[in-house]
Amino acid sequence: MSKTPVKLTVNGNPVEAEVEPRTLLIHFLREELGLTGPHIGCETSHCGACTVDMNGTSVKACTVFTVQANGADVLTVEGMAGADGSLHPLQEGFMAEHGLQCGYCTPGMILRAYRFLQENPNPSDEEIRWGISGNLCRCTGYQNIVKAIRYAADKMAAAGREAAE
Repeated sequence: MSKTPVKLTVNGNPVEAEVEPRTLLIHFLREELGLTGPHIGCETSHCGACTVDMNGTSVKACTVFTVQANGADVLTVEGMAGADGSLHPLQEGFMAEHGLQCGYCTPGMILRAYRFLQENPNPSDEEIRWGISGNLCRCTGYQNIVKAIRYAADKMAAAGREAAE
């Protein structure tokens, strides 16, 4: 099968490759770029373990062809931490509030929460639950995931207030 050239930005880094047109973004990220944060779960877009942020939208990388991401800006959990290694408030929140058990859903959950908090920086707990409803966790019962996202929302809001002063 002939390959198609693609150019995209992944976690702030430009990437150029040639891919088969049927290559899913999740496989490209994991197998070609070695980014194992996004997980392959159901491969039917039901679980959300493969969620990444693409051009400011949460997408399930198991349903996007890499050629569809040509020219896109893609963020995975590996790109969340600061350049100095400091954790993003969501990563910190998941750790501080015990928002994970097995950790399989966590990268996709964090990326969905990241986009959700961009859209709604001060959500209620009910809004958080609705905002992450496309991502499934089989371990936690969601209570601590909601606490982790609340933690991040509060920390990000406080940082925004400090920056404004």
